[in-house]
Amino acid sequence: MLVIADNLSIRNAVYREAVKKKDKKAIADMAKELASHGADMINVQVSSDGVGDEEFLPLAVEAVQNAVDLPLCLDSRNIKALRAAVPLCKEPPIINYLSADEKNPDEFFELVRETKSNLIIRAVKGTVPTTLEAKLMIIEDLIEKANAADIPNERLFADPSVVHIGKGMGQDHLLNAHEAIVVLNEMVDPPLNTAVWISNVTTGLPKNIKSGVAATYLAYLAGAGLHAAMVNVKDPEIMKTVYLIKTFRDEITFAAADIAA
Repeated sequence: MLVIADNLSIRNAVYREAVKKKDKKAIADMAKELASHGADMINVQVSSDGVGDEEFLPLAVEAVQNAVDLPLCLDSRNIKALRAAVPLCKEPPIINYLSADEKNPDEFFELVRETKSNLIIRAVKGTVPTTLEAKLMIIEDLIEKANAADIPNERLFADPSVVHIGKGMGQDHLLNAHEAIVVLNEMVDPPLNTAVWISNVTTGLPKNIKSGVAATYLAYLAGAGLHAAMVNVKDPEIMKTVYLIKTFRDEITFAAADIAA
């Protein structure tokens, strides 16, 4: 399982302030800490809506890549910012994300194709669909468009989209996201990857139960065949679950001392 650290997000007030102040050293120190906690990749976000990304995304990417050798996931829908940031990456990144709402998808496909980047395609059209069928229809359409743009499935990550468990039909979303991963793994040929932002599940929950809910949902999706998870790598409970998932998949060698530590 690919573990993508979601800590460099605008939800993180300390990181958000470092970006605002253009404090590259602070950003670099945060990246080093994430690497030490077991991140396989780091997600870099500098805004929620893409405003200002042209200025701040390249700055943050440069700071992170000067500090660590890990690959990056660039969390922006601002195509100008992405075009400036991708060349700063040490290896082709994941572009996070493209949905059915994008007005100029061809620009994203062109960038991904030219730079041999990877792309998260997300099941969103206006809002997050409430049914399995609707999620799969959006993802299928985006796969077809990506393939038509000469982007192979092996460089695609399908995100069925989850919302927090306490919101409206949250539980239904969590269930059909699991089912979507099962279907995508079984039905799509050539195979593609799947990815989920696990922290979305716990938004609004009391702090004392967030870790347990996130870790359990991660294990639930791992059982469906999830390929990549965006998680808080500084959360010991989540990372213990990640360790066990990788052990059960024979991706690493189990050692009881590692769990104890």
